[in-house]
Amino acid sequence: MKVSVIGTGYVGLVTGTCLAETGNEVVCVDIDAEKVRRMQAGEVPIYEPHLDVLFERNISAGRLTFTTSLEEGLDHGDIIFLALPTPEDEDGSADLKYVLGVADDIGRLIKDYKVIVDKSTVPVGTSDKVHAAIAKNAKSDFDVVSNPEFLREGFAVDDFLKPERIVVGSSSQRATEMMQKLYKPFVRSGNPVIIMDEKSAELTKYAANSFLATKITFMNEIANFCERVGADVDKVRIGMGTDSRIGKRFLFPGIGYGGSCFPKDVKALHKSGKDTGYDFKILDSVIQVNQKQKTALIPKIEKFFGGDLKGKRIGLWGLAFKPETDDIREAPSLYIIDELLKAGAEVTAFDPEAMENVQRKLGDSITFAPGMYGALEDADALVICTEWGVFRNPNFTMIKELLKEPVIFDGRNLYDLSEMKELGFHYESIGRG
Repeated sequence: MKVSVIGTGYVGLVTGTCLAETGNEVVCVDIDAEKVRRMQAGEVPIYEPHLDVLFERNISAGRLTFTTSLEEGLDHGDIIFLALPTPEDEDGSADLKYVLGVADDIGRLIKDYKVIVDKSTVPVGTSDKVHAAIAKNAKSDFDVVSNPEFLREGFAVDDFLKPERIVVGSSSQRATEMMQKLYKPFVRSGNPVIIMDEKSAELTKYAANSFLATKITFMNEIANFCERVGADVDKVRIGMGTDSRIGKRFLFPGIGYGGSCFPKDVKALHKSGKDTGYDFKILDSVIQVNQKQKTALIPKIEKFFGGDLKGKRIGLWGLAFKPETDDIREAPSLYIIDELLKAGAEVTAFDPEAMENVQRKLGDSITFAPGMYGALEDADALVICTEWGVFRNPNFTMIKELLKEPVIFDGRNLYDLSEMKELGFHYESIGRG
């Protein structure tokens, strides 16, 4: 099938590449000429495990191409995916200016029947707005479909190639059949393609992400309570997670969730509720608790140093909001760094993939180390913000030699409490005493 993808961020590039992997002819469109040039030269502009192999293979096979021309993309594709940014607006709502702006252009440019697919995470009712924007100028038939993505950064390629489910929101039989044909190679094992109306599909994505964010936040609340009463959140988590009604995933406490999806989607659903006169009280609490949780390590650090961090050098491991990505959007590390700098501390950070993105954001306000141990040289303490695999089994002897004192503040509960005590570390984590 002939497919075009408008927008080459995380969702767009993974979507286009994975669709090309099953034999489709895919054209990806982006307004950033330099980015398009780099992709045409075979350079993957984001870090996502396994994406580079598929990317290079499909470019070489001629199934994956790139252009800055929206008209070229529309002429090529029978199915047009909109994978455009929907940034958080000042009031917490999703800003649809990019989606609706492209929809307006599509109406003027399409020459024959197209299926326009909302792949971006968008508020309930967006498909109607996209349809209206296209219809203003369209001289040919088209349908608008809602097809939310459920991709986890760091696992996006696997999630696309082997989806647990595919949600298609469409009131058109013709469009539905085309979408089912497109996705047939991805569901050979029997995982469902769930057909529903457009509004239900739009809400499904927000509901799923908000529920997972709520689960994480509830566990963080339990962890905070554990610290007050002397309980161990790891034991509580295991005791809860073995209940099949609850499940063991998303029960790991820490310094809050970040990224491009959960923070924005929870706020957008909360704002949509307000717009219709409904108050999502649970989501209101989730937003407040998560914001506070991002800096949960700061009081622990301040207490250890007697309330004075001026001149203290902090080695920091992990900048990305989660491992296996270079995405730093709403990353807890940025909030912790900000508080440390305000208190007069110096920060030397290391992350396997995200340092370039942080350097663009923070400039020379912090120092970046070439390796994880380099971040600890002459540091007063180590702070861990992201659970990268490389941090899980470090050389503790080397850590003790490099730090002025053997002090670790762990926002991801990577290490065993008894082992750290035996090794002679002052070790503080989340919800474990």
